[in-house]
Amino acid sequence: MMKKLQKLGKALMLPVAALPICGILMGLGYAIAPGVMGVPGAATSGALYNIGFLLIKAGGALIDNMAWLFVIGVAVGLSDDREGTSALAGLVSWLMMTNLLSTGVVTTLMPAIADDPVKTLAFDKIQNVFIAIIAGIIGASCYNRFKNAKLPDWLAFFSGKRCVAIVTGLVSIAVSVVLLFVWPVIFSALVAVGEGIIGMDGIGAGIYAFLNRLLIPTGLHHALNNVFWFDTIGLGDLQNYWAGFQTGDVGITGNVIGWSLGMYMSGFFPCMMFGVAGAALAMIKAAKNKKAAIGLVLSAAICAFICGVTEPFEFGFMFLCFPLYVVYAALYGIFAIITYYVGFRAGFCFSAGATDLVFSSFLPAANNTLMIIPLGIAAFVVFYLVFYFAITKFNLKTPGREDEEADFAEVDKNAKLANNDFTAIAAAVLEGLGGKENVESLDNCITRLRLEVKDGTLVDEKKIKAAGVAGVMRPSQTAVQVIIGTKVQFVADEMAKMLK
Repeated sequence: MMKKLQKLGKALMLPVAALPICGILMGLGYAIAPGVMGVPGAATSGALYNIGFLLIKAGGALIDNMAWLFVIGVAVGLSDDREGTSALAGLVSWLMMTNLLSTGVVTTLMPAIADDPVKTLAFDKIQNVFIAIIAGIIGASCYNRFKNAKLPDWLAFFSGKRCVAIVTGLVSIAVSVVLLFVWPVIFSALVAVGEGIIGMDGIGAGIYAFLNRLLIPTGLHHALNNVFWFDTIGLGDLQNYWAGFQTGDVGITGNVIGWSLGMYMSGFFPCMMFGVAGAALAMIKAAKNKKAAIGLVLSAAICAFICGVTEPFEFGFMFLCFPLYVVYAALYGIFAIITYYVGFRAGFCFSAGATDLVFSSFLPAANNTLMIIPLGIAAFVVFYLVFYFAITKFNLKTPGREDEEADFAEVDKNAKLANNDFTAIAAAVLEGLGGKENVESLDNCITRLRLEVKDGTLVDEKKIKAAGVAGVMRPSQTAVQVIIGTKVQFVADEMAKMLK
């Protein structure tokens, strides 16, 4: 199971890599033109506003459609040969499921749902990353299973890869029927949990923050967010904060604000602004392939600090090492409790980054804003120490330490090809493997080709080495690793063409 999650985590690296720059663009745009995000009193016209608007929209193009990236990334990453047909299959599954489970379709099939605001909200939030990952998995699974399917002559046109999308559609209908009954039940249960947390003061804020982060992979955090931040049950922490109210006022719902306004947002600031940076530093420090780690987590940490967009960081390791992600969520809960009792109050329109902190500090409900400095330092240190200890003590798979790849990068760092004729090298290696008929699967890490063969006795290591590669490893009878060096991707691409 863990191996499958790690494979999923690796598949997510491609779409995740596109997110940090988008978050940074949105953060800069928000800093220049907070009025775009609805900050009260901010300018809504002028040159700076237009520049900020452009940056926010550029970044939002991918951040707001992150689920689409994940559909394609998962479908391609989990397919046997990373062929475009798998991406198409994943997209077919996504479009079909999100359409069949949209509020309009669901309330037509089951009119009673329209009278239940919680269930209606559940289907309003159906276009989330969790459904995207399911769609990607369905697309990749159908592709792997049916890409070589042979149909009767009168259906021969739909044989092979042409039938993948058809099968994917049928499977997606079945999954949609299951989710039609399961999704609202889970969503409603989480709303009930949120209602139960209210009244627990700081402990409740901590439980909420923990569950908020823990549910990010499933998209079900929206259920809790709507309980605490918006007017789902008459609370509306976010709405009342930005409307300029204070604790004790009659809020937007017409009810007295009887809780410490901002308590369900404040705890995120030290974690997102500083805690993520501490965790990122720990990952870099513990990484064996530091370049890979720096490339992903450093930009993600900057993104989190500026505008509070943490998904590039979180999706970078949550599936590679879910136990560590649970610890990460727990740290949010702990700091939310601490934040409540030290009296730090801040709010956000977008997310808990530096930009929102600055603008929210001028609102009446803001309190002890400068406490972000000691809280931030504490969060940075605690996140760093906890992450570094956990990663090194339990040999956890975080960016730069995935499976054997980090070790390979260190061992193979001086590996070089005898020449740069990648086509000739790939052809020679393939011949040494016993021909394309003997190759079961092809993959590559940072420096090596990783292959599974049908018959290990047909592999000729001397012939493979004669191709100009740096070496050959045989982890098992049918597993072959060919040490190429940092240009492995070029050889892998050429070999993939030959295997088609």
